[in-house]
Amino acid sequence: MRLRYLVPLLALTSAGCMVGPDYVRPTAPTPAAYKEADGWKVAQPADTLPRGNWWEAYNDPTLNGLMAQVDVDNFNIALYEARVRQANAGTQAARAALWPLVDLGAGASRNNTSSSANGRSTNSAYNVQLGASWEPDLWGGIRRNIESAGANAQASEADLANARLSVQASLAQNYFLLRVQDAQIALLRDTLTGYERSLQLTRNQYNAGIVARGDVAQAEAQYKSTQASVYDAQLSRAQLEHAVAVLVGKPPSELSISVDPKYAAVYPETPLVVPSELLERRPDIAAAERRTAAANAQIGVAQAAFYPSISLSAAGGVQSSVIGSLLSLPSRYWALGASLAQTIFDAGLRTAQKEQAIASYDQAVATYRSTVLTGFQEVEDNLAALTLLAQEASVQQEAVEAARQSATIALNQYQAGTNSYIAVVVLQAAALNNERTSLGITARRLTASVNLVRAMGGGWDATQIAAARPQN
Repeated sequence: MRLRYLVPLLALTSAGCMVGPDYVRPTAPTPAAYKEADGWKVAQPADTLPRGNWWEAYNDPTLNGLMAQVDVDNFNIALYEARVRQANAGTQAARAALWPLVDLGAGASRNNTSSSANGRSTNSAYNVQLGASWEPDLWGGIRRNIESAGANAQASEADLANARLSVQASLAQNYFLLRVQDAQIALLRDTLTGYERSLQLTRNQYNAGIVARGDVAQAEAQYKSTQASVYDAQLSRAQLEHAVAVLVGKPPSELSISVDPKYAAVYPETPLVVPSELLERRPDIAAAERRTAAANAQIGVAQAAFYPSISLSAAGGVQSSVIGSLLSLPSRYWALGASLAQTIFDAGLRTAQKEQAIASYDQAVATYRSTVLTGFQEVEDNLAALTLLAQEASVQQEAVEAARQSATIALNQYQAGTNSYIAVVVLQAAALNNERTSLGITARRLTASVNLVRAMGGGWDATQIAAARPQN
């Protein structure tokens, strides 16, 4: 088919009708404000989290260095990057269906036959053929399929962003928990030093006949129990370090993080985006919305199957029994053809396929709305956690000071012979427990801080996939 005929047909196809529903973004329950946002600052344009570098707000060079390795070496992110490439290739494959299929073939054959009149004869045949076939997209089924593939590709891009954010958040949380374990180990070792002095004092008093053997046993039990806790804290730290290594794509044997027993926790102020903006800030919500668009387009693909299809074909070439005359004018031939096909009876197949597409769309809408609600829940959960944990930390620090003072007074009274050692043990254990509780609150605050950043998308927004959105 000559080019001057092909171009108008392509234009007719692109201007043809599009069966099936046009996509409208589903509504989702969106509150006007956050319930737990009292005292939190609403983000202004200049307050948005650094795109891709939200962890820098924690002012930790070691964490920054670890984060730099995530994109390069994390295999989970590599998996999602491959899925993005796969989805983009699928979009290109869907677009290819808009164009004619052109093929080139050549052949040669030689056969020997016999007849009663002429005896045996040998014949040769040579041919070269160029053919094309095309099914115009009169009803938009192909374009709906392209629309669906493009939306799925965008969902894959959002999935990649969500996977990256998830790995970054996990890395930050494991790193902060490791630092809390550094502080726990330092606390336990300092406490162990004090218990060792108490044990030696008790032994001296026992040897002098001042106290009973039971006091020595209690002091030894307290010392050994705390010594065991040191090993337990060291195990937790080692496992956290191994987890960090895996997140940056390294075998645990290749990563060592230096101990920092005086780590100063930083709780950066995270400005809030308004609830309506959250839908554009979270990659998991964006992925769910794009999959809803893809499912909607598939309804159009199913609808197009109810209409007749037209196929156009053209072929031309040369054929001859003598290869030397293959390119001569008499050897040329051509053929044009068109066909119309319409399914008359399919036992309800196309209707069932359309119902499947509609059900898939309804599932995608439900998933999208559920993802939105989960997003709001995560923001509210972590707003409440950060607000209440800050208050708890303040009260707990007062408890720590009181417990320290109480344990010191009890030890002095014991040394003066006016108190029993069991009272000392109880109060020292209470002081240690209060110290460890305070560190536990620090860990929970840091975890909630990272979770809030993640719940608000980590500085990501949907415009990062907008450029890839398909054009009908």
